[in-house]
Amino acid sequence: MRIRALLLSVAVFGCQAAAAPAASPQGDDGREANWPQWRGPAGNGVAPRADPPIRWSEEKNVRWKLALPGLGHSTPVVWGDRIFVTAALPFGDPVAPTAGRRDGEHDNLKAVRRQKFVVLAVGRGDGKIVWQRTVRENVPHESGHQTGSFASNSPVTDGERVYAFFGSNGLYCLNWDGLPLWEKDFGQMHSLHAHGEGSSPALHGETLIVNWDHQGSCFVAAFDTRTGKERWKAAREEITSWSTPLVVEHKDAPQVIVSATHRIRGYDLATGRVLWECGGLSQNVVSSPVAGDGLVIAGSSYEKRAMLAIRLEGAKGDITGTDHVIWTRDRNTPYVPSPLLYEGKLYFFSHYQAVLFCLDARTGEAHYGPARLPEVTDFYASPLGAAGRVYLTSREGVTLVLKHGPALEILATNRLDDRFSASPVAVGADLLLRGERHLYCISER
Repeated sequence: MRIRALLLSVAVFGCQAAAAPAASPQGDDGREANWPQWRGPAGNGVAPRADPPIRWSEEKNVRWKLALPGLGHSTPVVWGDRIFVTAALPFGDPVAPTAGRRDGEHDNLKAVRRQKFVVLAVGRGDGKIVWQRTVRENVPHESGHQTGSFASNSPVTDGERVYAFFGSNGLYCLNWDGLPLWEKDFGQMHSLHAHGEGSSPALHGETLIVNWDHQGSCFVAAFDTRTGKERWKAAREEITSWSTPLVVEHKDAPQVIVSATHRIRGYDLATGRVLWECGGLSQNVVSSPVAGDGLVIAGSSYEKRAMLAIRLEGAKGDITGTDHVIWTRDRNTPYVPSPLLYEGKLYFFSHYQAVLFCLDARTGEAHYGPARLPEVTDFYASPLGAAGRVYLTSREGVTLVLKHGPALEILATNRLDDRFSASPVAVGADLLLRGERHLYCISER
């Protein structure tokens, strides 16, 4: 089976000064009105306060289009008037990866070039680069899959600082002006088949969580966002996964949930203690879990198909095969894109193909699917929910806009001149689409 994933490593670069953080456009910490992490404010792919356009093209409703330096598949994050993006800029002559060829390697790059790993701040209003910071220069030790990039881990922000994770090339904290505050180096990650790295950090309050699953010693760790000091580190008996941690508030006790091959586990956010665990997923887990209404839903698709819906109430210890697993699925499950959990409905693709399903999240019963989507083939980007609509952005540059509901209804088919692996982002009236060459701001304003 071909492994085509949104995996990879990471990088950053910079220089100029930026304005102070914009005042939050919504109460509390402003998370709901911003897009502070890869899967949005609640980690489920929903933009609860956004109303982006339904129709656009290269000639219509493109407020600005920014040519990006380098390549990256990381999804942008947004706070106020700032967009943050990571990229990897190649330079120098092609060389062999320093780690050599890996067992089972296939469909990988034949050679690599030295990379500058960079973080960029972009003005949301005009699409101009405010600052650009190089955080590291290095030759990648693994080549990566030919459809991937060396900047696929998405950044996170709390409105004061930006946290950029480049896997084997480090974890970096920058202030609002792009100045480095602290950094961490975890050594080299050895991914399955050398296909790259892609797990993004998760943020909750002043705690930043990193998942380090690979073909070596695995762990999940938590860090103080202000100082970079390690709060805790939990060893894991796992193999490579690209799943991003999800922080869930359950009975006012936050827990960190990480999907992986041997177990999906819930950790106490404060201590790193395992609260519960459940087996049943496949190898090579890429898709990240989603949660809502007391449920956690995780899926994978590799040597087998698997999806689990777990009830958090009372979950403790090994819950494999117990009534805490309220439904399961063993066919047509997600591989690369993660599901969208939107007002009780679960949307996901079969593997990464253009075959869509919509289920009742609580029962696992299908509203519709398999539904073959027209004019599209493959998806690495995860679905987005906003303003009663679902946005599906394909690798070939087509975004389908669907009506959110129990029946498949396509509202619009939109095409841009780029290829897309990063997930779409909606903030206010804007839709942000990060392509391999450009960052687009789609807006009717």
